[in-house]
Amino acid sequence: MTVVYDLISGHLIWVGHGRTANVLIHFLEQLSIKTREGIQAVSMDMGQSYQSAVRKVLPNADIVFDRFHVMQNYSLLIRKERNKAFRNGTHQEKKMLRGTLFLLLKNAPKLNDKQSDRLDDLLESNKTLCTIYMLKEQLQALWDERDFDSMITALEAWCQLAKKTRILSLINFADSLWERRIGICNYAKYRLTNARVEAGNVSIGLLRRRARGVRDTEYFKLKIRQTSTKEMHSIFYPEIKLT
Repeated sequence: MTVVYDLISGHLIWVGHGRTANVLIHFLEQLSIKTREGIQAVSMDMGQSYQSAVRKVLPNADIVFDRFHVMQNYSLLIRKERNKAFRNGTHQEKKMLRGTLFLLLKNAPKLNDKQSDRLDDLLESNKTLCTIYMLKEQLQALWDERDFDSMITALEAWCQLAKKTRILSLINFADSLWERRIGICNYAKYRLTNARVEAGNVSIGLLRRRARGVRDTEYFKLKIRQTSTKEMHSIFYPEIKLT
């Protein structure tokens, strides 16, 4: 499914079947010219299909790549490097690495003292994971920059630092970020994220699991709209406004 939300109100606007450029184009072309011209920014994941749809129909709108997806991709990098270290490690190194993935993925302030101590031991014993972890902390700080120019400067510095590590996965990741630097740093202009969309996706996932498979796509779209629409009036007492 493709879901479209108004990120100001948080309301679901539209649901379409499929995740291709044509699906999103079909929705955008239903909007009036005035509405299209009034859209300043579109927040999305880094999928190429949605980018091409927005650039075709909303050429004046800025694309903002969601920070959640950037960090999610970095988490995948951490998983792969940790798995590689486990496969190639000695018996003692495997013992040290066992059960540590959540320590590497979790933000440092959320770890308790025991977990922090174990993470310190792990990072001290593995230089590659230590480097990747420290760069994760610095990458997250990008979204604290005050404006577009300072954010793109910080991103450039991060990419250069990542390349100097000579860790291939980090170099590839840095190249990927720099290629998408405009969309990433547009966050500083609009402060938009896909948090509302991600919350909606959780609800959609629950709907699908409860249904144990979906045979009727149109009915499924109807249920998505139903769960995403906040009821403003009671069915039994329509004169009472719900809050």
